Amino acid sequence: MTDSPWGPARLALTAFFAVDGFLFAAWVVRIPDVRSQVNASHSDLGLALLCLSIGAVITMPLVGRLCLRYGSRPITVGSLALLSVAVLLPAHAHSVTALGGVLLLFGAGYGGANVAMNSAAVDLVAQLRRPVMPSFHAGYSFGGLLGTGVSGLLAGPLSTAWALALSGALGAAVTIGAGIVLMRSPAAPLVAPERASSSAGSSGAADPAGSSAAAGSGTAGTGAGAGRRHVRLLVLLLGVTALCTAYGEGAIADWTTLHLTDDVHATAAVAATGYGAYAFAMAGGRVGGTWLSIRLGQNRLMLLGGLTAAAGMLVAALAPVVPLAICGFVLAGLGLANLFPLAIARAGAAGGPQGVALASSLGYGGMLIGPVVIGFLADAAGLPIALTTVAVAATAAALLPLAVARRA
Repeated sequence: MTDSPWGPARLALTAFFAVDGFLFAAWVVRIPDVRSQVNASHSDLGLALLCLSIGAVITMPLVGRLCLRYGSRPITVGSLALLSVAVLLPAHAHSVTALGGVLLLFGAGYGGANVAMNSAAVDLVAQLRRPVMPSFHAGYSFGGLLGTGVSGLLAGPLSTAWALALSGALGAAVTIGAGIVLMRSPAAPLVAPERASSSAGSSGAADPAGSSAAAGSGTAGTGAGAGRRHVRLLVLLLGVTALCTAYGEGAIADWTTLHLTDDVHATAAVAATGYGAYAFAMAGGRVGGTWLSIRLGQNRLMLLGGLTAAAGMLVAALAPVVPLAICGFVLAGLGLANLFPLAIARAGAAGGPQGVALASSLGYGGMLIGPVVIGFLADAAGLPIALTTVAVAATAAALLPLAVARRA
């Protein structure tokens, strides 16, 4: 597909998504080591991980306003630079309190990057008039896969501090290179949320329901106030969809390695491979996300994806042997792959950067409550039972887009 003159910007933006996934995976793989380092229980670790999500959720609305004022591209570069520095810090925390403090900063960079990157991606999606948002998130997944593989290889020869330091250095290098390309590339013209909604309708033309978020702004003809309320309601519903999805993604990211080592008795290397298999499945699902969105329609794709993720997570949580558990995580990755990017794209088409910020804030609220819910349920009933709540959340994420279509 040719998208000149946006080609360089699209490649640079994909690189930013990949770096975001790489740095997050580099941290995720080292969670067991950091837990031992700070001597944390499941619930203690859950509270520390909560700080990461708090940092993200607090930052997201601010970043949405900054994107409106200064543009999403410079905010993307700044956020990834902060994340590249913050990933070094957990290795130097020696108490749960200190870990929570550094994860607040990590979360600020991570949350800011996600709002800014998605806002920039929404602009390019509107320009291309094709539902290509999953391709950007595929970059995130492939970055996560690479981060998992590299961190797994470094688990033996290097300490946590050195491994995270190398990851941060790589992240900074890519941020500088991709930032230069992104800032020098012609920017897509700023589009008001109402016009962005119309563009999204064109990009999702293969799926009448898939452009439901765009249709919300059409009610502006009956009054600007009613139109804004309708758009806000659609964004809220899509944000809750993102919340349910992010709950599952966060739970898998934070607890997969611990579940495989503690409950299914996998080695550390095999546990890292299990998370890698999940990340690879999600990346593959996102690579095909644009094609599937056009062929199946966005709502049907989200419905099938959510139900597939629910079934896979039940298998992953309750399987008694490692191969079956990993197969469950693969199904979960395939199912969750396109739920979050499609929800955020549709929210951005309806509400612009502020729509992205609102839906992202709600979405990462799933990561806010996920660590606490999983941690305390794990202490009370065991980690396998706690992880079955992901299946419930995935089912809700499958059904909510249908409510969006009816509202539109």
